[in-house]
Amino acid sequence: MQVVIAGSHGLIGTALVAELGRLGHGVRRLVRGAPTRAGDISWDPSTGRLDGRELDGVDAVVNLAGAGVGDHRLTPRYKQIVLSSRTRTTELLARTLAGLDAPPAALLQASGIGVYGTRAGLGDAVVDESSNPGDTFFAGVARTWEASAAPAAEAGIRVAYLRSGIVLTPAGGALGRLLPLVRAGLGGPLGSGRQYWTWISLVDEVAAIVHLLDAPVSGPVNLAAPHPATNGELTRALAQSLRRPAIVRAPAFAVRLLLGEFSQEILGSVRAVPAVLEASGFTWTHPDVPDVAAWVTARPAPQQSL
Repeated sequence: MQVVIAGSHGLIGTALVAELGRLGHGVRRLVRGAPTRAGDISWDPSTGRLDGRELDGVDAVVNLAGAGVGDHRLTPRYKQIVLSSRTRTTELLARTLAGLDAPPAALLQASGIGVYGTRAGLGDAVVDESSNPGDTFFAGVARTWEASAAPAAEAGIRVAYLRSGIVLTPAGGALGRLLPLVRAGLGGPLGSGRQYWTWISLVDEVAAIVHLLDAPVSGPVNLAAPHPATNGELTRALAQSLRRPAIVRAPAFAVRLLLGEFSQEILGSVRAVPAVLEASGFTWTHPDVPDVAAWVTARPAPQQSL
């Protein structure tokens, strides 16, 4: 396939480009500024510049573009950056693709598990793609983000919304700050530790995106492992794999002080399951917490007793 990727320099985009290349697919990257590699396509979402002729006849587009959220305070100004960096890129892509003579068969549009909000008081309730969205800031961003792709769907392009959970990897990402503490024996639950984290390994995140390039799936798709875990369960599994204790709890007030409004995403509970992905026939490499803990800590998974 010939695949165009926006947001190719991020954690997921970098891994996706490498995997598509390994599988023999052609990859073209949307880049701001002058192209530096053969096949790169220059665009500027801030001014609405994108030459549709560069996209005519490609098989699929994956849009992962958007400003980071976990490493910035959510000031009013940065909230606007978070929203506009997603809607501008998506609107430009969707309009451009809709106007092509030979549009791609599929647009895989990034979104987030945060669309379901934080289920305070209902944290144990399972949600899937049919569940109602939440009312947090990030839920609103995700709803608007997904709606920005409407022109492509209205033009008959298959659009799948990639509602990614917390992506776990040995280097960086959601574990960038937590894993070094666990290795040092200073890790522990965040807040109560009873809040559910909807997670997925980077390996499965990328494999799911590749799977959805030609799987007949449209609409929301939760990119998540089939077994959500609480923050405490995940932290304990990482510590056990590293043979370290996990008893240094970070109180909720300290998490709120450090992260501000983003702490809602850390302390809130979302127990989302990948019903659509599972029904499409996808197979996970890391379906359970012990599997992903062993991978991110580079230790063999513990043997299950029969």
